[in-house]
Amino acid sequence: MKILLIEPYHTGSHAAWCSGFATHSRHFVSMLTLPGRFWKWRMHGAAVTLARQFLAEEYAPDLILTTDMLDLTTFLALTRSRTYNTPTALYFHENQLTYPWSVDDRDLPKGRDVHYGFINYASAMAADTVLFNSRFHLESFFEELPRLLKHFPDYNELDTVKILRSKSRVLPLGLDLGLFDACNPDRKPDGRPFLLWNHRWEYDKNPEEFFQALYILAEKGLDFGVIVLGESFRQSPAEFIEASERLGSRICHMGYAADFTEYARWLRQASILPVTSHHDFFGTSIVEAIYCGCVPFLPRRLSYPELIPPELHELCFYKDFDDLVKRLEYAIKHPCWEHQPALREAVARFDWKQMAWVYDDTLEQLCRDKQ
Repeated sequence: MKILLIEPYHTGSHAAWCSGFATHSRHFVSMLTLPGRFWKWRMHGAAVTLARQFLAEEYAPDLILTTDMLDLTTFLALTRSRTYNTPTALYFHENQLTYPWSVDDRDLPKGRDVHYGFINYASAMAADTVLFNSRFHLESFFEELPRLLKHFPDYNELDTVKILRSKSRVLPLGLDLGLFDACNPDRKPDGRPFLLWNHRWEYDKNPEEFFQALYILAEKGLDFGVIVLGESFRQSPAEFIEASERLGSRICHMGYAADFTEYARWLRQASILPVTSHHDFFGTSIVEAIYCGCVPFLPRRLSYPELIPPELHELCFYKDFDDLVKRLEYAIKHPCWEHQPALREAVARFDWKQMAWVYDDTLEQLCRDKQ
């Protein structure tokens, strides 16, 4: 089967997902992409550019798989001479209905914040199948969608919510977890347990509460190190500057890893993953850390209960902030308790070696249903 994979925002996790599927699929996967920058303009204009590029080629795919960053309605309208009978699948890495908006976003005061959500909605209507990377993502999207439609003055089309849900399903992310196996340095070179942050340096990941827990542990005189990874999209994230000053020599790394090998090396040295996020559609960084041997302490919300088998929920989920601090204190004092091979085995199911078959079978069935 010939699959055209369209990604208007080809960078970071989106690019990794594309290349991972293309590499591991048993089908022939070709990609049509644009650089991952100017996300709002990509959602508005990428469909026009990508339609022009598609029409300039002779390629005739059996199926089109694209992501939530494409205005699928515009793309299909501009390419209808060749795509009128081609099955389409829309994959939601994130969505603009429930993604938390930055208070600094210039569109909010101008009332333009709902338009990008509407592009997601219309694209889902145009697709034959709609795929979400987690059950939480699917449920939160359909919880919010009626509110989006009610925002408009008339002809709200609320009946389309049921139509969309009937053609939606969960298809978890595939990840190249096997790449971490080649990066296996000695863990914890100075003997201390290391606590890890490997998320974006953004407000929705709740760094304030994460560091507050670490300050309490430090005030108790506990011996631990801190590894802070992840990318910052702000000039000077105040929480991280304060953490550098207050945690001092406990921090053995703070900043973006230069390449995958360095990122993997730091993950291999960490052993404890406290998570305080308010937002996560899937949890890629959490899966990667667990695969590398970290024991996670997670809030019982978002997609996290889907990542952890029920028999390990008692181990991994904390009740509140005080419970998080208590669990971290115990883990630091009892480092021999850390090793939990069942956790690594649980998240290994997201490796492309397993997930590619699920993707291939799902997309094959879509083609059969379209015939």
